[in-house]
Parts: sequence; structure tokens; C-alpha cells
Amino acid sequence: MLAKISTTWKLFLKLLGPEILLSSLKSRHSFSHSPSHLGLMHRHEHLLRKTTKNFKTATTTLQSTLLLLLLVPLIKPAPPTQQDSRIIYDYGTDNFEESIFSQDYEDKYLDGKNIKEKETVIIPNEKSLQLQKDEAITPLPPKKENDEMPTCLLCVCLSGSVYCEEVDIDAVPPLPKESAYLYARFNKIKKLTAKDFADIPNLRRLDFTGNLIEDIEDGTFSKLSLLEELSLAENQLLKLPVLPPKLTLFNAKYNKIKSRGIKANAFKKLNNLTFLYLDHNALESVPLNLPESLRVIHLQFNNIASITDDTFCKANDTSYIRDRIEEIRLEGNPIVLGKHPNSFICLKRLPIGSYF
Repeated sequence: MLAKISTTWKLFLKLLGPEILLSSLKSRHSFSHSPSHLGLMHRHEHLLRKTTKNFKTATTTLQSTLLLLLLVPLIKPAPPTQQDSRIIYDYGTDNFEESIFSQDYEDKYLDGKNIKEKETVIIPNEKSLQLQKDEAITPLPPKKENDEMPTCLLCVCLSGSVYCEEVDIDAVPPLPKESAYLYARFNKIKKLTAKDFADIPNLRRLDFTGNLIEDIEDGTFSKLSLLEELSLAENQLLKLPVLPPKLTLFNAKYNKIKSRGIKANAFKKLNNLTFLYLDHNALESVPLNLPESLRVIHLQFNNIASITDDTFCKANDTSYIRDRIEEIRLEGNPIVLGKHPNSFICLKRLPIGSYF
């Protein structure tokens, strides 16, 4: 009987809750005041109060749990603490691969802020070290003569003209085959060779003014059949090379050329030669066999002390007139022109120089 009553109380407790059930029992039911009934009533009342307390505790816990679940998405996770140094290794299946580690080093202050920079160091493995060693041991290929800076980067190439002025070259640079004009003034070239122009047959003008040229190989200009203007002024020449046949202008002033350095027929076959500049040299006499085509002859400031009747005219032909010559300069020489009147009889204009 008591077991059935206890089971019934538990069922009502689950359905109605402990507080509602307790209040209903006190207000609506009256029990006999027998000791058995009173004891049973006290027992169930104690059970109800204990159950109520446990129920309140469970309810509070459930509410706290639900509140915590609602607040969790709103809470941002704290940033992970940064370690001072971090080492990362990468292991392969058989060999130890290259490993990279990042290390924070000294703090630098910029605009009041502490900025940490990272330095990356690569630890090469044995294989890469061996490759570097092999590369260091491997000898470099020999440098070829033409492996230097291309001419048109060192100089200026423009429509067949090459301008290599004041670039401190000491030899004629390789020229494009289509070159017609070369200006290599004020450099440090000391010698001209036949190889310099062997493959450049279209050259029409060469200007080597202001170099250090002392020697010119025989045949240097032999293949330059189109060359019209050649300037070797302000160099260190002691003698003249064989000149190409179509020259119209030859300039070798301010050198050290002596008369023995000019061959007797050096100018004889130059039928187009119009301008000849040999001033400021060491000539002792006027060059022989000057062509009829000459208009301007500059021989001032040499060591010329005498001339003959055949120097500019023809001694055996008094009717000969040399009408093309417009200017002959002989000042600055020890010669007294007044002592040689027959030497200028064929000229339209007297030479410039000292007559007394």
C-alpha cells in the first residue's frame, strides 16, 4: 500500500511540479490526525521540499548554460602569444631538405612605435653546397677580343656614321659593315692596323684628331677605295702612311713629321686632293710632286729653309700657270721668300710668309 502511494506521488510530482502539488495537498485534502497518517504526510512533505530544492538548482544550472551558449559567439578569441623565435624544419623521405627559419632580431623604433623586423636565413643542404663548390671551381671561358661592350653602345651610331669621341678607347673599335663615317677624336689610340678597316670598304671619312697615334701599318688604307677625307691631326706621327687614291682632304697638322718621313711620290697620284694640311710639324722642305688639284696648302710653322723653282712651278715652262691654288701658307718657317722670286711666277697669289 505504501509503495503504491509513493509511486503515485512521484507521478504527480513529475506532472504538476513540487510546489503546485504541495499547495494543492494542503488546501484541498484533509488527513486524519492519526500518527501513521501524520508520519506519512511529513515524509512526503520532506521529499517534496528536497525535490523542489534540486529542481531549482537544476533550473539555475540550465539557465546559466543557455546564457553561456548565447554569449560564446560574441566573445573574440584572444590573439596567440608571439614567440621570440620560431624554427621550421622540412624533412623529406630520405634526405634532409633545405630548412628555413625566421628569427626576430633587434627592435627598431620609428615614430615612437616598436617595430620588429624578421630576418630570413637559408640553411643549404649538402647537395646545394656541393653545387656551389663545383660552380666556384669551374673555370670561366676565355674572353674573346670582341666580347667587349658593343661599339654602338660605347659610341653613337647614326645613319652610317659612328661617333666615338672622348670615350678613352685605345684602339679602333669593331665597326658596323655599313659604316661610312668614323669620328674617333680625342681618345688614346696609339696605332692603326690593316685589320681595323679590312671589312669596312664603304668608309668615306676618318677622323682621328687628338689621339696618340705613333705608327700606321703599311696597307692600312689600301682597301679604302672610297675614302675621301682623312684627318690624323694632333698625334705623334713621324712619317706618313700610303694614302688612298681618292682623297680630297688630308690633315696631318700638329705631328712630328719630318721630310724624310714623306716618300717622294706620296702625293703624286692623288689627283683629287684639294686640301693639304701639314703645318706645325718638323718638315725641312716642301713635299715634292704636289698634285695639280690642290687649292689650299698649309705648311706654316715647320723648319722649311729653302724652296726651288720646281716646288710649285715648272722651271722649263715659263708659260705654265697654276691657277687652282688659292692659298699657300709658309709663315713661321726660317725661309725668306723674297730670295726666291722665280719659285712663285706661276701662281696667281703669292704665298703667305716672310719676304725679308
